[in-house]
Amino acid sequence: MKPKWWNKGKTHLCKRDKVMRKLLSVYKGHLTTRNNFFYSLTRSIISQQISVSAADSVFSKFEKKCKGKINPKIVSRLTITDLRKCGLSRMKALGIKSLAEKILDKSFNPKLIKKMSDEEAINYLSTLRQIGRWSSEMVLIFFYNRPNIWPVQDIGLLRAISNNYKKKYLPPKSFVNKLQKKFSPYCTLAVMALWYSVDNEPVQY
Repeated sequence: MKPKWWNKGKTHLCKRDKVMRKLLSVYKGHLTTRNNFFYSLTRSIISQQISVSAADSVFSKFEKKCKGKINPKIVSRLTITDLRKCGLSRMKALGIKSLAEKILDKSFNPKLIKKMSDEEAINYLSTLRQIGRWSSEMVLIFFYNRPNIWPVQDIGLLRAISNNYKKKYLPPKSFVNKLQKKFSPYCTLAVMALWYSVDNEPVQY
């Protein structure tokens, strides 16, 4: 089920920007949460700094290693070697193991994030090993369905901005910031449409 703000976001973006109006006429995807925080965050760790196809391949092996049940208990029983065999770097494997342990011992509580602002949530998530701003933003988009996330470190987003707005790559920071102001408070929807324009398939973590 798509977020309550989705249709309002479409109306807002179509009024504000002709490029976005064109992209949204093509993009028919929508945003749904998997209702599995651990799944979303492990997927974002795996996807760091690699292509979408490479991430899909590694994640498929990881899911198989977990016998289709990606949760902290299952992952806590896997060794770093098990995770490395899926194609994970040592740092990513350590990050996923650490995440499993912190959720199991309740030293990290995902439920607290619901009451936090976007920046507070990013700061809280960034206390986890191997989790920086980009991974935190992916979780806010795909698990919490926050409406106004604008991940300026995302290569796919920057490439899509360059392609659609006829800018050099990398697009000027000032222009990226200008788009953020124009698209707020529905940057997340703009990001989804821009991603789709590059890969022609809905992104889901």
